[in-house]
Amino acid sequence: MDKPLKYAVFGAGSWATAIVKMLCENLNEVGWYMRSAHTKTHLLEEQHNPNYLSSVEFHLEQLHISNDINEIATYADILIFAIPSAFMYSELQKLSIDIANKTIVSAVKGIIPETGLLVGEHFHDEYNIPYSNIAVIAGPCHAEEVALERLSYLTISCANEAKAQHIANALASDYIKTKISDDIIGVEYATMLKNIYAIAAGIAHGLGYGDNFQSVLMSNAIREMKCFIKQIHKMKRNINNSAYLGDLLVTGYSVFSRNRMFGNMIGKGYTVKSAQMEMNMIAEGYYATKSAQLISSKYKKKINLPIINAVYAILYENKNPKKTFKKLTEKLD
Repeated sequence: MDKPLKYAVFGAGSWATAIVKMLCENLNEVGWYMRSAHTKTHLLEEQHNPNYLSSVEFHLEQLHISNDINEIATYADILIFAIPSAFMYSELQKLSIDIANKTIVSAVKGIIPETGLLVGEHFHDEYNIPYSNIAVIAGPCHAEEVALERLSYLTISCANEAKAQHIANALASDYIKTKISDDIIGVEYATMLKNIYAIAAGIAHGLGYGDNFQSVLMSNAIREMKCFIKQIHKMKRNINNSAYLGDLLVTGYSVFSRNRMFGNMIGKGYTVKSAQMEMNMIAEGYYATKSAQLISSKYKKKINLPIINAVYAILYENKNPKKTFKKLTEKLD
């Protein structure tokens, strides 16, 4: 009889905590790497994460927790990374063991700033992980609703269908519905791009635009996303599926969306730095915006990206949000 595969989650934020909760519904033990010794100590004493989703109580006998990334990477067969993209590179630098035989799952929803690569691409290039051993978790699914056990949906993408299904089964429960996909590159780009569009939705809200404009913005955003992904990785996909459109909508509209919150602050007049300082969570879309600009500039055939260009101009070129969005409104239909 084959030995059951062991799972581990890397990160201690809200999404990492939610994934551990989902896995604990099905597995006897889950590995959990967290950088902070204080967070680990508190969790072991109080049975909950002190910083994120503190209402979720864990059964400690189900958790194998460590501050040593190599210990947890050695322990598990399937490594799920939910570390914010801004810290992924530095955390991975601590790895000293060979992980080439592991299955890597990205729940990061962003680009690694230091390399400009998707998480899956980074593991493939730097750690010799074959693409058949790389998977991506996509929504629409907010960590806060997982904590409340509200019905949520996940799409697990992997070139290896059997592995995708195994991961999907490990995450599924009465309140988590899962499906699988083989569009790993398209889904990973979608999880990156939707954060940029959520920032745009937040900026619009902060500037006082209403629901009518927001609906136009989101309908243009999904078409823009389709063009971007098609240019990079052409394959048959339905952009209206929940992994693309559904994840975009929940990130653009939900009160739980940190990217929308970040954009809302920018629209209300905060500087980028002051908005980042006030938030206690990372807005992945900030880094994704710069990466999307760089990626699109490499293609000879220019992609029409009015929304991404507007967000980039505001975040990185210090353009006035009100004037920039006034010009954007003339480009949408």
